Amino acid sequence: MNKPLAGAVLSLLLIGAGAAPAVASVPREAAAPAPSRERAAQAVTVTYAGTVALSNCSGSVVRAPGSQPNDPALVLSNGHCLETGFPEPGQVIKDQRSTRSFSLLGASGTKVATLRASKVAYATMTDTDISIYQLTSTYAQIQSQYGISALTLNDAHPVQGTPIKVVSGYWKRTYSCNVDGFAYRLKEGSWTWKDSVRYTSSCNTIGGTSGSPVIDTTTGKVVAVNNTGNEDGGRCTDNNPCEVDENGVVTVREGINYAQETYIIVPCIGTGNKIDLSRPGCTLPKP
Repeated sequence: MNKPLAGAVLSLLLIGAGAAPAVASVPREAAAPAPSRERAAQAVTVTYAGTVALSNCSGSVVRAPGSQPNDPALVLSNGHCLETGFPEPGQVIKDQRSTRSFSLLGASGTKVATLRASKVAYATMTDTDISIYQLTSTYAQIQSQYGISALTLNDAHPVQGTPIKVVSGYWKRTYSCNVDGFAYRLKEGSWTWKDSVRYTSSCNTIGGTSGSPVIDTTTGKVVAVNNTGNEDGGRCTDNNPCEVDENGVVTVREGINYAQETYIIVPCIGTGNKIDLSRPGCTLPKP
């Protein structure tokens, strides 16, 4: 994973990928070339506005397309960035009290405010790697006091070749690349994630970028949340995720990084920004 940088890092268990019939190893030098859209002109200027720095990770203030100004605001990051440590495989955290603080950044990356959580509305590392904090502030309050608008979650599956930026509030650093493709299953240690976004090689994210929003530069919307990368060519181990296709074939892509899609969150956000796992179309894992 793009490791948290503060506190103890939980050791992950080595896990094989089953009896895979074949293994493809793709070294750093042989990473897939960037699509031609990589250098296409951007339709949206992406800044740090709305991103946050956690004590150990990155994140962003986000809203669903149907969120209202007076709804309590939400912060999106990774499940492995929780202050309580990594969730176990199969574990789902829902409506757990939290007073965690977040440094809200303005467009240039300067801290403009400290925001505070009231609870962890949802978190898991099963099928995906996300944490969603509910804040004590509403979107309207953040906008009126600090002039910062929330980033909007896209409600559709990301598209291969899309130009993106990974914006890290922790490092105040932005990475530019494209959506290279999708991993049917991404295995890292004890965890397995579904339909993960794979970046082209120029998004060479590092520890502390975990939880960064992945922004479609043609729309300005969040299409994924940055979470991991294969650091040294290891196979399905801690900090060395591997891809597993529908037939069980394992592919290792050294130096390539990944994110978890966020469109799946949108159907689970109900009235008042409540995470409601019983809503139609919500496929997030349940407790």
